[in-house]
Amino acid sequence: MPFIDRVKAGAAQAAHKAQEAAKAGQAKIDEAKAKREQDAMFRDLGAAVYAQRSGTGDASTSAEIDRLVAALKEHEKAQAEAAAAASDAPAAPGTTTTGDFKLED
Repeated sequence: MPFIDRVKAGAAQAAHKAQEAAKAGQAKIDEAKAKREQDAMFRDLGAAVYAQRSGTGDASTSAEIDRLVAALKEHEKAQAEAAAAASDAPAAPGTTTTGDFKLED
């Protein structure tokens, strides 16, 4: 293989690895954002339950608790679907996936 062809192949491989790294980085950002959203919902749910149990809540507190529980269930479902979709994604050529680890062939 001529030198130029090897350089082009190396550049293409480097670009592919850069795209994979960008996708992995974006996935981590999305995961962190989802975790922050979930934490906020749990915090609001805890505050609403406390208000209800301590007698400081109003007539809408019970409805707010129901809304937050439904939102949390939907959020968990969406995260499970996203995780399933991510695990169904094909591995990069030349790698073997073992759990959370990727081993180069």
